[in-house]
Amino acid sequence: MKAIKFLTHIILIILLTAITQIGGVIYLISLIIKPYLINRTRLNKKIVFSGVFIIMYFLFSVLIIPPVAKSYGREALPVFSNKNLKPLNIMTCILNRHYVRPELKENIKSVAKKMNKKYPNTILSYLDANFPFYNGFPLLPHLSHNDGKKLDIAFFYKDKSDNELNKKTPSFMGYGVFEEPKKGEYNAPKNCKDKGFWQYSILENFVPQWKKEDMVFDSKRTKSMVQFMLQEKNTGKIFIEPHLKTRMGLQNNKIRFHGCRAVRHDDHVHLQIR
Repeated sequence: MKAIKFLTHIILIILLTAITQIGGVIYLISLIIKPYLINRTRLNKKIVFSGVFIIMYFLFSVLIIPPVAKSYGREALPVFSNKNLKPLNIMTCILNRHYVRPELKENIKSVAKKMNKKYPNTILSYLDANFPFYNGFPLLPHLSHNDGKKLDIAFFYKDKSDNELNKKTPSFMGYGVFEEPKKGEYNAPKNCKDKGFWQYSILENFVPQWKKEDMVFDSKRTKSMVQFMLQEKNTGKIFIEPHLKTRMGLQNNKIRFHGCRAVRHDDHVHLQIR
């Protein structure tokens, strides 16, 4: 029994570290102080432990991680403070996946400001960025979000009545509902699948597709967003599916195909700085 409990703790520490970077450490601290708290309360042990973990996690996330992250050259993207730039899903921030280098933060804030000026009331919705600490620490399941230089941005959409939407995508997390290639367009997803890269379109098997017919890809605003990204001096690369690059008439060697070893990029834009 003790061996199973020990193994369970190890698995949870590894899982929390992989998902949030800091969760495993806080879980371990909670385990250490657990006996001292249990002796001072009559509440259920599991409730006490869960409460301690949650409180410590949020205190660390709000008060400790942001200033410490700066010593690693990373800053948190705006959560509530910027009207033009916000997370699509608040879980991105709760899981501490919204940290970037200051140069990237200024880059995307500038893009959001320009977008809002051209299209009033438009909000840029960011997805996964990076963890707060250490270059090389993987932000799963991404292959390259490990140095503070990468950021995913959600596409823009309209509803069936052609009204512009903000902070809304066909996918609850911004990934996994794709803008498919049309007839005559280059079909990278099929090409990658035919080459044996099974993971390329795997997300559509797990992400509900039922909102796909309720929203229309807003190529106009999405194209403008990419063009504003290209105007920023420190923009290094932009990943987007080849068929969308062609469809939107985007011609710039910074816009590249990410390769079959990654996953599809016809549900978001990947921005990275030099």
